[in-house]
Amino acid sequence: MLQFGYNTGVINAPGRNIENFMKDVYKDRYGKDIHEDTVNRLYSIAVSIFAIGGMLGGFSGGMIANRFGRKGGLLLNNILGISGASLMGFTKISHCYEMLFFGRFIIGVNCGLNTSLVPMYISEIAPLNLRGGLGTVNQLAVTVGLLLSQVLGIEQILGTDDGWPILLGLAVCPAILQLLLLPACPESPRYLLITRQWEEEARRALRRLRASNQVEEDIEEMRAEERAQQAEASISMRELLCSPTLRAPLLIGVVMQLSQQLSGINAVFYYSTSLFTSSGLTEESAKFATMGIGAIMVGMTLVSLPLMDRTGRRTLHLYGLGGMFIFSIFITISFLIKEMIDWMSYLSVVSTLSFVVFFAVGPGSIPWLITAELFSQGPRPSAMAIAVLVNWLANFVVGIGFPSMKALLENYTFLPFSVFLAIFWIFTYKKVPETKNKTFEEILALFRNSNGRDSFRDSRLYGSMMNCVNALEQQLPPPPPPAPVDEKHDSLSEVSSGVGEGRPPPPLPPPRFPTTGNV
Repeated sequence: MLQFGYNTGVINAPGRNIENFMKDVYKDRYGKDIHEDTVNRLYSIAVSIFAIGGMLGGFSGGMIANRFGRKGGLLLNNILGISGASLMGFTKISHCYEMLFFGRFIIGVNCGLNTSLVPMYISEIAPLNLRGGLGTVNQLAVTVGLLLSQVLGIEQILGTDDGWPILLGLAVCPAILQLLLLPACPESPRYLLITRQWEEEARRALRRLRASNQVEEDIEEMRAEERAQQAEASISMRELLCSPTLRAPLLIGVVMQLSQQLSGINAVFYYSTSLFTSSGLTEESAKFATMGIGAIMVGMTLVSLPLMDRTGRRTLHLYGLGGMFIFSIFITISFLIKEMIDWMSYLSVVSTLSFVVFFAVGPGSIPWLITAELFSQGPRPSAMAIAVLVNWLANFVVGIGFPSMKALLENYTFLPFSVFLAIFWIFTYKKVPETKNKTFEEILALFRNSNGRDSFRDSRLYGSMMNCVNALEQQLPPPPPPAPVDEKHDSLSEVSSGVGEGRPPPPLPPPRFPTTGNV
């Protein structure tokens, strides 16, 4: 995921240098200057074609994961990483900006596969009590890659007309690093046991991961998940979309991915330098402010690591969305009155950095983590493929559409993102369950039992009603003891009532307060 973060941010700082390169190539080819709108369009293609590749890679992730395994898929994916980085690195030498587009597309496919395979792999190897924290390490790698691209992209290092191809070509380093280090890591035990039925290999992988020979509890938990999975039909992507049990978690996973991308964060990542210059900063100051974004992302992701398993995914996501909503309003206000008050440019910077802080707390890491947690082993690859496809599609829409939206809305550019953030906050509050310290089977059971009666019996209203009933029962005096029965009178009563003739006794009166049974 370092690769994903690096290639998300690397295109930002050298934007002017890349545009100058495109102008030179166009003039050499056609003998005339290129129109400024055409340059902007070409640069937008270079930015957004990365997301098109990400869509293809993300959608293929489920198939790759099932065929080659989580670890095997990640190892094969490095071929794409090396190829894409090499194409981008040789763009200027070839004097061909189409090579930049193709390289960005290939590296996008690589990053799309990473966004599907890495969260799946981490969620399957992590012990239950550390799954949230280890899932956040995924986002930590993204933020480190983002910061690295921003630091290397300043003019004093590689943000120059000669240095930008090297800056883009350095994306080869994470791929080579993973090729060297990943073989030392075990394959996912869940994949080995449930998908491949290789129990001994799964035990060996678990012993390495847990650093202990006591792995029976993990094996039994995986067996329970396997039995539950075998009780259902095999899940294809079409059946996943049609299954009443799986439709709700799939909807939650998709909306969580949209809450990450339509929050406006990629508008900040892709175009933060131009956003800061339009708010009144010099270009040099804007680049350093952009570096501040990366540094804050790394710091806040580290802060959220222990909170993920302590506070819970849902709570952190609500805090993150709420904070982003507030500061997106402040960003809009700072744009509106920047010409009236001199220090408004600083409010814009502070608001943008605070916007990023709350993104790192919640929407940065939680959508990847919770989408993998919502599904058992069978439907997880297909569900991740759909969710990641939606994530990259929204990424593409923001990347290609934000410049036009900025030109159209001007100072109100962030207002649509504020509306989306409010909608996502309401959805999270109403629909998203807490998955902290729950096994995959327990999480799935939440949706199996989500019919009206079970939802009511699990609700706070039902609990409050039963507490009141039980308290009232304790306050009432005990019922009087039954009167002594005269045997002669009782036998006469039986004859007169017909009990002795085979008739059933009269029904008992209903209890005063029902404490058990269905409501």
